Amino acid sequence: MRSATYSDASTLSAATSSVVEVRPYQATESSSLQVPAAARHWLGLSVASLLIAGLLSLLVVLGRLPFSANWIADPLFFQRCLVVHVNLSLIVWFYAFAVSLAKLRQAQPSTTVHWVSITATIAGIGLMLAGALVPDAQPVLANYIPVIDQPLFLAGLVLIFAGVITGMFPLLCGRPQCNRAGMSNDVGVAIQAAGVAMVLAAVSWLAAYSGMPEGVSQWVFFEFTAWGAGHVLQVANVCLMLTVWLWIVHLVSTKPLFTTGQARILFAVLLAPHMLMPLLPWEGSLSNLYIHGSTQLMRWGIFPVVLFVMYRSFRHLRAHSKPNSDARQRALRVGLYASIALTLLGFILGAMIRGSTTLVPAHYHAALGGVTMALMVAAFLISESVWRGRGREPSNPQHWRSKGRQFALYGVGQVVFAMGFAIGGSYGLGRKTYAAESATRSLGELVGLSVMGIGGLMAAAGGLYFLYLIFQDFRLWKGTVSA
Repeated sequence: MRSATYSDASTLSAATSSVVEVRPYQATESSSLQVPAAARHWLGLSVASLLIAGLLSLLVVLGRLPFSANWIADPLFFQRCLVVHVNLSLIVWFYAFAVSLAKLRQAQPSTTVHWVSITATIAGIGLMLAGALVPDAQPVLANYIPVIDQPLFLAGLVLIFAGVITGMFPLLCGRPQCNRAGMSNDVGVAIQAAGVAMVLAAVSWLAAYSGMPEGVSQWVFFEFTAWGAGHVLQVANVCLMLTVWLWIVHLVSTKPLFTTGQARILFAVLLAPHMLMPLLPWEGSLSNLYIHGSTQLMRWGIFPVVLFVMYRSFRHLRAHSKPNSDARQRALRVGLYASIALTLLGFILGAMIRGSTTLVPAHYHAALGGVTMALMVAAFLISESVWRGRGREPSNPQHWRSKGRQFALYGVGQVVFAMGFAIGGSYGLGRKTYAAESATRSLGELVGLSVMGIGGLMAAAGGLYFLYLIFQDFRLWKGTVSA
């Protein structure tokens, strides 16, 4: 990806003319400011991490095939690939994207802070990949943040979190200053809230680490040091998702959903209960207060705000909808509604959990699918702002139709995938049992597994389609192809 300075001489005039004059959804002059290089770099890094995660998932599949499983003698290699896949697809993809959104809100991002933070993150990814190649390194399939108990991997994970938090820090230290790409002030408040949640997760991890007794097993140490932090990271994920929802609502309706003051109150309500998380290990990181308290905070502290934003979004769009919407607005609505549907499904499935069945992965695949769906929409919006800021337009004016189809394919696939897990779980299918570990299966379990497979293929196809379309957009930045 070509780098650029943050203060291009052509920043305002070219961007304003290219954005405002050609589209019915024209934005204000302040929103047409050219996308900083920092935002482009972090977007590229987040998408690259998703691509690498996909390649690693392919290795995991190959490791289960008879003709290829014997190529690598180390039986733990493919499990280590799975661990790195999860960290890239659920940590780097999410939080590098958060930094990209944050850079859109800064008038002139610091060059020094940017290069220090993104270099640390890239180095962390490299160390994680190197740790996966070390023979006999032990993967620990802990919840929220699975790890490889190997110094290179652990150092890489620390560098990644340090890098993304450092990248977010300038936005947390001051008020958002710019409204690029149609971002209203409530969107800026939402991305700040995501940054606060990321910092709170790091503090929660340190508190749990200090409360961990000596002599515990490998799995217990990694599971419960990350237990509270992992729950807080779900709050950060929700803030990221709501950031995109507010952004889409503003672009489609041309009116912000909330005033700045209303948004601050809303996200303060979302964050406030979770400020208790660093205090929960007071009696130790294996205490009931910490383990069950973390779960209760997440169970009751997230959904009220999300449901309120859903309700206000539907009312707002109904009041300000336009009769002749273009392909862009229709695609944005598809992405928004798909993310909302997945989130609602995640809430419903989470309320149904009664034990360690596949209802658990059904819940989190739906919930995290809603976040990923939102970020896919945001990736196209940032990319669009880049090539418009450079005075370029795709030759096909209906290119957003392809993106709308991609949103629908991924959204429907993820819903079917989660429902397959849910069907199996309702018949008692174990969360971490596989075909070789179960001599018989009920009809309900077999139906669930079949539905899950169909949905998984659809969601994977939607993910590949996203990568194809976003790389087409990236090439358009330099004017080499037409979208």
